[in-house]
Amino acid sequence: MDKTPLDLAFVSDVACPWCAIGLASLEQALARVEGEIPVNLHFEPFELNPDMGPEGAETVKYLADKYGITPEQVGENRARIVARGAAVGFAFGERRHVWNTFAAHRVLHWAGLEGRGRELKRALLRAYHGEGRNPAAPEVLAAMAAEAGLDAARARAIAEGDEFTAEVRARERFWHERGVTAVPTLVVDSRYVIQGGQPPEAFEQALRQVAASR
Repeated sequence: MDKTPLDLAFVSDVACPWCAIGLASLEQALARVEGEIPVNLHFEPFELNPDMGPEGAETVKYLADKYGITPEQVGENRARIVARGAAVGFAFGERRHVWNTFAAHRVLHWAGLEGRGRELKRALLRAYHGEGRNPAAPEVLAAMAAEAGLDAARARAIAEGDEFTAEVRARERFWHERGVTAVPTLVVDSRYVIQGGQPPEAFEQALRQVAASR
């Protein structure tokens, strides 16, 4: 078997609950193949709410309007998400507000350059979906960066400025031009695509199949 690491591009948004489920599930799969299949996991930006203003929006109304469903259906969808999260060890909390995530993507881009993208992604998903915190707030981004082993002051400076804007926009265009319209999307070796918050078994099977086919 070729021991060159599989390239895993996890295209996702901090605002996406299925991305939190998908990452938790993928990490379980990665634990199962550890020592057998080397991987290089990196995170790629996608915005579910690119036109969201800095004030954000109330969650239930925003989702009901966006998807043309009733508040009751929003609640039913959320119950399913909470259950799926619990199955893979991700605890969803109360999230009453939706926020813009572009600043988070810029800080995540920097974290990837520092080799701490996975740690910051985990922290931000928990802060947003587990604790209802604003991932656009410089103080939240600084705190989560520190938790991920990064320089908090540097993270705050990135959040408060416009550093890495061009880089993040370029990566968003890259994936959009390649047909990614929903997240999470895991792209393996730039060829194989696994979409959605799959269970760990599905990710594990796919990784083993790709590794065996090289």
